[in-house]
Amino acid sequence: MHDLVIRNGKIVDGSGAPAFTGDVAIDDGVITSIGAKAGAAKREIDAAGLVVTPGWVDIHTHYDGQVTWDPYLSPSSWHGVTTIVMGNCGVGFAPVQPGQQEFLIGLMEGVEDIPGSALSEGIKWCWESFPEYMNAIEKMPRVLDVGAQMPHGSLRTYVMGERGARNEEATPDDIAKMAALVRDSLKAGALGFTTSRTMLHRAKNKDLVPGTFASEAELLGIGRAMGDVGHGVFEMASDMVGADATMEWMIKLSTETGLPITFAMAQVDGNPDGFRHMLERVRKYNANGAHLVPQIPGRPTGMLMGLQSSLHPFIAHRSYQEIAHLPIDERVAKMRDPQVRARILADQPAVKDRVTLYLLTNFAKYFALGDPPNYEPARETSVAARAEREGKTPAELTYDLMLERNGRELLYMPFANYSDYNFDALREMLLNPATALGLSDGGAHCGLICDASMPTYMLTHWVRDRSRGERLPIEMIVKRQTSDTAKFYGLWDRGVLAPGMKGDVNVINMDALRLHPPQMVFDLPAGGRRLIQRADGYKYTVVSGEVTFVDGNATDAMPGKLIRGPQAAPLAADSGDLREL
Repeated sequence: MHDLVIRNGKIVDGSGAPAFTGDVAIDDGVITSIGAKAGAAKREIDAAGLVVTPGWVDIHTHYDGQVTWDPYLSPSSWHGVTTIVMGNCGVGFAPVQPGQQEFLIGLMEGVEDIPGSALSEGIKWCWESFPEYMNAIEKMPRVLDVGAQMPHGSLRTYVMGERGARNEEATPDDIAKMAALVRDSLKAGALGFTTSRTMLHRAKNKDLVPGTFASEAELLGIGRAMGDVGHGVFEMASDMVGADATMEWMIKLSTETGLPITFAMAQVDGNPDGFRHMLERVRKYNANGAHLVPQIPGRPTGMLMGLQSSLHPFIAHRSYQEIAHLPIDERVAKMRDPQVRARILADQPAVKDRVTLYLLTNFAKYFALGDPPNYEPARETSVAARAEREGKTPAELTYDLMLERNGRELLYMPFANYSDYNFDALREMLLNPATALGLSDGGAHCGLICDASMPTYMLTHWVRDRSRGERLPIEMIVKRQTSDTAKFYGLWDRGVLAPGMKGDVNVINMDALRLHPPQMVFDLPAGGRRLIQRADGYKYTVVSGEVTFVDGNATDAMPGKLIRGPQAAPLAADSGDLREL
């Protein structure tokens, strides 16, 4: 008798092959048969009329702190994610010297907008080295599997102290010590190494993240240590200027070691065709032995502006700052006073930074998000276009919109991947085989972005609902966020529904699948805020053969594990080598 059988579902197996109808049987956490009629089971799920997929594998999250106190790693687990990879963008909490904890918290708070008070209260520091950090999180029960990467910011600070934090150049001895720690961490099970090389990533005190200006010698020294171990992804956030613009060190490192180097790629308004040139360069370099992987999102990188957000168009107005300390309901009441409204609207943002000023005043890219949330709005629905039609200034209309829903309304501001006011560029990126789907930033940007729902959105929008352009087949979208992301990190034991593979499964009612609007809650330690987004339509989520969610409700099953290093592909007698899938 099987442990679990999911019967008569429309199986989208994650390989990209056409969907088919059949049963999925799971025993001891592993899929034992698929397609054919399965025998009796201790538990059976009727999936007739439902879609059956592998669990989602999200490779770009920032749960490094939350993983120490939250066994559910919400909101990702609410969206069918069964494996996450954290430690991206060069920030994290290990290794750490005694006394450096608050510095690392300041890095994470500044770069990823996670409340420092929540991290200070929530993290119970019981490690120094990165292997000790992995040991600590391994002991905690959780609902999904977790993979960790070594972050450059903490590594550099651990080895170099203040010199590393100040971005001074590393000596050969510093590099050797960092390389040794990376080598040891990968041997202990780290899935990769990450760094930040962008001017956008700054600590709470506005200093750039340690490693931003790391020399080629430092990057190659660390990368070659990864090559010595023989596995790991080298992930980075970069502005692609200076040494990164030519990509020479990346080509050298990936060619020499055979390991992938991945970096965020986006369409930007000042150079809307730049991503195409990047993709062509990557194609050429990879054809000559490199392994460069642009990482892309499934929807625009978009900020959610509201009165409870980290940023909104009036937050830098001195007249608004006079009432910014008030509780939300009192603030809304004040803002509805005509005199207060007039004062704030007559004011100007007191900022000098051009990027921040652009974000606060680019009303042509502001939209009412709505319910259901619309992430591909037409140009004529922007605040600027609406204001012109209504005879208002964009600031006036924005002010009024932000007071809706008792001041809880959120305005959507897509600042990347939306130069053409549609998703055609994103579709082009998604169809390119050189790219990897990621950048959900689960656990991060708590006061401004909520993209942990991306896996659900890939189905609701790209497969089912898109009306302003071509949709994409469900087989491709499922593959993109299961077997493709799993293989990229060497997790060959998951991402495909096939005999011998890990029993991670989603059973989905595609007709009922729905994203709710994001909302601000205050449920982090110390009452910290975060944006969350819920979904309907996930009938069941299964991790290692155990049902973890039913109709969006947790079952209290905690089958999640720490992933230690690459996971070998099983060989199933009736399916051949699963590496060919």
